[in-house]
Amino acid sequence: MLSIKGQVIERLLQGAFICRTTDEDGWRFLTIPGNRDEVDSYLGQLNRQVATVGTGGEGEVFFCGYRQLGDTERKVIGQQFRDICQALTPLAEWLVLVQEAAAQDAPLTEGAPVRLNALQTVIEDTPAFREQLARISHYRLFGSTSPTVDTQLKLVFKRLCELGYLTRPNPEKQIYLATGKLDYLYEVIRFIDEAEGLSLEAQAEVASQGQLL
Repeated sequence: MLSIKGQVIERLLQGAFICRTTDEDGWRFLTIPGNRDEVDSYLGQLNRQVATVGTGGEGEVFFCGYRQLGDTERKVIGQQFRDICQALTPLAEWLVLVQEAAAQDAPLTEGAPVRLNALQTVIEDTPAFREQLARISHYRLFGSTSPTVDTQLKLVFKRLCELGYLTRPNPEKQIYLATGKLDYLYEVIRFIDEAEGLSLEAQAEVASQGQLL
């Protein structure tokens, strides 16, 4: 059986985002500087390192990044970046939908609960939200062909769990938690916004009104 350090290293190399919500034991292990240095030293042999995103403290998220970039590494990162960019529109629209349906002032962050049943009730009672969900669920990222809110919503949540943006601690309950991978997504959005001047925040607001992002 792998030690906690071995488990953390294995998860990082598999592309996991380790946060308090998804892996509290691994997260606590990495918050100790000495442990993190040991993991970083091991990963260094593979041209990897422990990278972080978030505000630090309980909101810190750990993932595996390259230490030095050669042609091969740049190709891998480029493909990962393209994959995220292709998913930005449906993800951004979904985040806007959840924020508006829950009447929240801020978008989801790591550890925030999302109650599927409560969200479904609000969406079913609001025509504009039903239209938003239908459009979001039919994006290639989710691939729904269903006309019903219940099926659309469950498929979207299932896919978001597969992608690592949500987790469902108790399979008997329809309560999901946002993971630290969302914080990474926000960093990517901010990077693109600043580098390209795309004003993604403004575009997300436009998308929420039923227009293309």
